Amino acid sequence: MTTIDQPLATVATRPEPADRLQTDAAPRRRGIVFWIVRYLPAEVAGTAAMVVGGLLATLWTDAPTLIAVAALVGEIIGFYAVLAVTIYIEQAPVSATRRRAVGRTAALLVAEFGAAELLDTFVVRPAALVLGVWLIPDPLLGMLAGKVAADIVFYAVAAGAFTVTAKTGLRDGRRPVGPQEVAT
Repeated sequence: MTTIDQPLATVATRPEPADRLQTDAAPRRRGIVFWIVRYLPAEVAGTAAMVVGGLLATLWTDAPTLIAVAALVGEIIGFYAVLAVTIYIEQAPVSATRRRAVGRTAALLVAEFGAAELLDTFVVRPAALVLGVWLIPDPLLGMLAGKVAADIVFYAVAAGAFTVTAKTGLRDGRRPVGPQEVAT
């Protein structure tokens, strides 16, 4: 039986030697396809979980606020579940143990999405939705326009944070993510 502390060498490949890693002198440009492949599955899962969460809430309540909260919670769970798996798969080869890969995954989720999520939840998304509904006569189209505008800001911040974590070596294991990796 395997444990969470078992070295990942038994289940994953080791990282490339340092001389083969990309340096800051030759930054890698990421095209639109990279970002679509990275974020679209999470967006689809989040949207599906939002619909399911909202619909399930209607079985117990007619309160629009509770239905909206259930939909929001569903979206967050679906979105971040897919991204957690994505980042874990990315981190497994550069981590000595499963526990370290899980820790790196959690730290990188916060680093990549923390600022974007806070800004999105408390400032951008509410403002974009209100503006969309206020500026566009059809409420559904207004909400969709607000969602798209908020998503653009969210992904711009998240992609910027991803780029920072990649350029600083946090993603490829060149630099430790947390204090537990510095000590070992």
